[in-house]
Amino acid sequence: MNELASPAVQGQDPEIDASADGRAAEIIQLRDAVLEKLNYSVGKDRNTASERDWFIAVALATRDRIVNDWMRSVREAYRENRRRVYYLSLEFLIGRLLMDSLTNLGLVEPMRAALAGLDIDLDKLRNVEPDAALGNGGLGRLAACFMESMATLSIAAHGYGIRYDHGLFRQTISDGWQHEFPEDWLDFGNPWEFPRPEVNYNIGFGGVVDSTPRPHGTPTQVWRPSETVVAVAYDTPVVGWRGVQVNTLRLWSARAQDPLRLDVFNQGDYVGALADQVRAESISKILYPSDSTPAGQELRLRQEYFFASASLQDLIRRHLKQNGDIDTLADKVAIQLNDTHPAIGVAELMRLLVDVYGLEWDRAWEITQATFSYTNHTLLPEALETWPAPLMERLLPRHMQIIYLINARHLDNLRADGVNDPGKLSALSVIDEHNGRHVRMGHLAFLGSHKVNGVSALHSELVKETVFRDLHEIFPDRIVNKTNGVTFRRWLFEANPHLTRLLEETIGKGFYDDASELEKLEPLASDLDFQARYSSARQANKGALANLIADRMLIKVDPSALFDVQIKRIHEYKRQLLNILETIALYNEIRAQPMRDFVPRVKIFAGKAAASYHMAKLIIKLANDVARVVNNDPTVRDLLKVVFLPNYNVSLAEVIIPAADLSEQISTAGMEASGTGNMKMALNGALTIGTLDGANVEIKERVGDDNIFIFGLTAEEVAARRAQGNDAQETIAASPVLREVLESIADGAFSPDDRNRYAALVDMLTYHDYFLVTADFDAYYAAQAAVGRRWRDRKTWWRSAILNTARTGWFSSDRAIAEYAEEIWKVPVRRT
Repeated sequence: MNELASPAVQGQDPEIDASADGRAAEIIQLRDAVLEKLNYSVGKDRNTASERDWFIAVALATRDRIVNDWMRSVREAYRENRRRVYYLSLEFLIGRLLMDSLTNLGLVEPMRAALAGLDIDLDKLRNVEPDAALGNGGLGRLAACFMESMATLSIAAHGYGIRYDHGLFRQTISDGWQHEFPEDWLDFGNPWEFPRPEVNYNIGFGGVVDSTPRPHGTPTQVWRPSETVVAVAYDTPVVGWRGVQVNTLRLWSARAQDPLRLDVFNQGDYVGALADQVRAESISKILYPSDSTPAGQELRLRQEYFFASASLQDLIRRHLKQNGDIDTLADKVAIQLNDTHPAIGVAELMRLLVDVYGLEWDRAWEITQATFSYTNHTLLPEALETWPAPLMERLLPRHMQIIYLINARHLDNLRADGVNDPGKLSALSVIDEHNGRHVRMGHLAFLGSHKVNGVSALHSELVKETVFRDLHEIFPDRIVNKTNGVTFRRWLFEANPHLTRLLEETIGKGFYDDASELEKLEPLASDLDFQARYSSARQANKGALANLIADRMLIKVDPSALFDVQIKRIHEYKRQLLNILETIALYNEIRAQPMRDFVPRVKIFAGKAAASYHMAKLIIKLANDVARVVNNDPTVRDLLKVVFLPNYNVSLAEVIIPAADLSEQISTAGMEASGTGNMKMALNGALTIGTLDGANVEIKERVGDDNIFIFGLTAEEVAARRAQGNDAQETIAASPVLREVLESIADGAFSPDDRNRYAALVDMLTYHDYFLVTADFDAYYAAQAAVGRRWRDRKTWWRSAILNTARTGWFSSDRAIAEYAEEIWKVPVRRT
């Protein structure tokens, strides 16, 4: 027994029910473990320990509980020689891990009780933990949900990514403008990870390729890089539900081969002596360095190759250790490319198979295609990466040889099949010859994979019709759909304990293991007593969000008002601008028509704009300028408040989502691949206002037309409208409300210090409205009015909210992963 333990720990604790011997013993064990970690790992006495010290101690004690299951999972995977899944993603937005781990281990309440006996509040400790800054938005959060679901379904899986020192930037708002600063998530260490310095791989860049003749065969190509960076592994265990399996998230950190040029240092050039180290370590410094400069482009490409190469070398090592034969790789390995960022892995695997392991080209290509599958996340041309061929030839000369050969063989096969039209061949080529030669990484991922999937039913069809139309014609069976999902453990059980407890009391515990059990709520949707309890649970969440807004923004909002929420990356196609314009219209109405009985509403925005995305930053500024004017106008009488919460991350989302009444999913139809925020908010009882875009289509099908607010142009109508041009003068002239809004912005009503601040924005909407904000404004304005009417009919509103929770079980990431496992990866799943 730890000599520093409290008297209550030494023996039976009087606060613990003596009849619950098993639970009491577990609580005492946890308390002892935390104190031991505090003393011997953190090196602090309980009387002087800070909250951060306690958090580290609790995290380490929890991690110890995970390790046994982790080792067991690894042993079982080796013993059963299972086919392994490797998920390659440049982002893993894992968020805080303390409550996630405790929840999945079933230790939340025992740990809470253990800490209570030490006068420590678990909920305070959870807020001490920094968010892991390893992602930007939906793509990274999806990767995190998928990793957790793979463990829950007992799939032997590894995630591979980069251990960014700072990750995505920390956003601050000063005078309404976004400013970016390095995120400091690693400043106090990361108690969840295990450094693996012994697991390291050399990653080459530049240099030359030598051709060595062979007596009976094609010459051997030998790449001699001019620069080598070392990838060092850091492992984080990922716990599945009920701890049935623990998988590994392996992140790579970049190191120089020689951290210091001692000869240069001794010559007095102390900065120059560290140049190689700085260049190497820049690879894992931040997520998404700006690619608006040649240097930024090169760093992005170095990042992508760095983690793809290290991951492939690592998984091949593991495969050979167990199976001994590289020829069986595709039988035992499935690799999922999460978007185009890891697409260079196709060329890298070919290089390893042909150059390192000596396979013939045709066999290597057969293994590569059978091993890889590729998830497409976007229809935006700028997000389907292309790299200048000269850059790739300089940085990855052997890979460019391989890519040229892949393309040549691909086009030869097409010509052999009768495809001779130059335009068609150009569209099908991996190499884009327009405006300078570029490598189409989406084409490379497509050709190197046996399956390509979209992430919602609509998106998958649009992938076939747009970005991969020509390839789909040649390979009609390759594109499949796998609609995204979210892990309910994080986004219901942890984020919304009030609602979770109500669900357990009402329909039992079955929904913890089977999300379809939520359907048992449907008969209660019109029950007034249950509606009252449901709204009460949500009101507690709204009160928590109102307190957070008051603390961070010094803005007082009414928890009984309608919380109208748009939280996502700031981008023109996501149309935060449309929401802001409607906010201004509502503000004008409230002032001009005080006799009307308006629904009190709080407009809540959060999201980051890319550092070099000027228009997105201007939209953030406009949101804050509108907030300043509206919130300080006494004539509004608190009927409307506008809040922009800075530095949106997973932890902030966990507070906002359970409190949202209205979920804004208003992207230009045909441009949002799926969305997962829409699923999270619908699960927690928010009603969606949105276009028929991404997973909104499937949410509408699941929850019913009466329980969602759909407006605006369809994807087909968007295409037809754009074909007519993007000039919106007639549209604006036909809408008095929109015209008034745009005139007020142009006149400087929200920017009296700089009346021309938004001139470019108004001009863009007027003459080049590519994202059709003006075209959808009137429909959106009418849909928002319908929202207000529904909110007044509280019985109908709560019926719709309950049905949203009851009918969104299908959007579980467990369902999505089970589909991947069965149809793409060909691995079994095991449910609890």
